[in-house]
Amino acid sequence: MTPCDTCGNTYDKAFTVIMDGQSYVFDSFECAIQRLAPTCEVCQCRIIGHGLESDGKMYCCAHCAEHGGETSLRDRA
Repeated sequence: MTPCDTCGNTYDKAFTVIMDGQSYVFDSFECAIQRLAPTCEVCQCRIIGHGLESDGKMYCCAHCAEHGGETSLRDRA
């Protein structure tokens, strides 16, 4: 068994994720999220959904984007 790339646990139901050509092994979705999900520029939470992006910066929502100086991003049209 290959150890989890986040926590080091070995688990018989581990899974592999390939992202940008790099292979990772995880024992849970929680560990995958902690390792791979982007972080909001403002509140530092992990962005699990689509989030918002502007000029290479990721935000979890329009509220944080506005606090980050973005004025054109919206959660809803």
